[in-house]
Amino acid sequence: MLNLRQVHLKGLRAVEAVGRLGSMRAAADELGVTVGAVSQQVLKTEEQIGRTLFARGPKGLRPTPLGEEVVRRLTAGFGELAAALALADQRRDDALTVSVAPVLAGKWLVWRLHRFAEAHPAVRVRLDASLGLVDPNLTDVDACIRVGWGDWPGVRAEKLRDQRVFPVCSPAMAQLLRAPADLARVPIIRDPHAMFGWDVWLRPNGLDEAILGDGPTFSDAGLGLDAAIAGHGVLLGWETLVVDALAMGRVVAPFPDRYETGIGYWFVEPLHTPRTPAVRAFRTWLKAELADAPAA
Repeated sequence: MLNLRQVHLKGLRAVEAVGRLGSMRAAADELGVTVGAVSQQVLKTEEQIGRTLFARGPKGLRPTPLGEEVVRRLTAGFGELAAALALADQRRDDALTVSVAPVLAGKWLVWRLHRFAEAHPAVRVRLDASLGLVDPNLTDVDACIRVGWGDWPGVRAEKLRDQRVFPVCSPAMAQLLRAPADLARVPIIRDPHAMFGWDVWLRPNGLDEAILGDGPTFSDAGLGLDAAIAGHGVLLGWETLVVDALAMGRVVAPFPDRYETGIGYWFVEPLHTPRTPAVRAFRTWLKAELADAPAA
């Protein structure tokens, strides 16, 4: 019979992450290592136990029937380990770790966090800015701020606010935009990783995305906003991204209409962990901050 001395814990973590997340890339992002390292750990673990846990194909890995059962039990086991460590650590009520996407953290949250500190000086907040969807059940993260549809398994998710979008650009470029159809005559800034497209705003105005011309493309929405500020094109921005730039006059909204994307901002917590006073205070403050964001 195999025991834990014969199988490395790193390998088991890699197997669990790949099986749960569905890809080597997602597992590498969560574990903070390279895809090659994850692949090696999975292969080494299969060699150590003498069984194949994943079938390899053109579309990547998929767990074998045995792999599915192993991953299910590993996920439960690592969850129990995390819970045990939380008990041993006896986390203080004044400590708070929040996972948030880098763009939302940098363009919106950090500019308001001092207000939470002033209201709750005893609470120490640590921001974990990560593009990956951190599982709060398996980490030391107390809560996450996510943008999406709220359909993440294994967590508690509370919608804070619907996301709305609208075009923004430099004041000089706004002079070229008298009607929505004028967007066909200016450069358009695009984000290939955005969860929505320009049709969200164009269709209610009787237009189609096909009218739009070329423009710079950025994989980071914050860089897209910087490009709009610099006058390089028009960006379809969302309120938390552009609100401060609008307030400072660095960009303007040439048209008044704002439309919901169908996704929202969510407060995400571990499924079974009791809410601490620090988490409760941060949740209440965050809801109020988002509720006070400018309306259309």
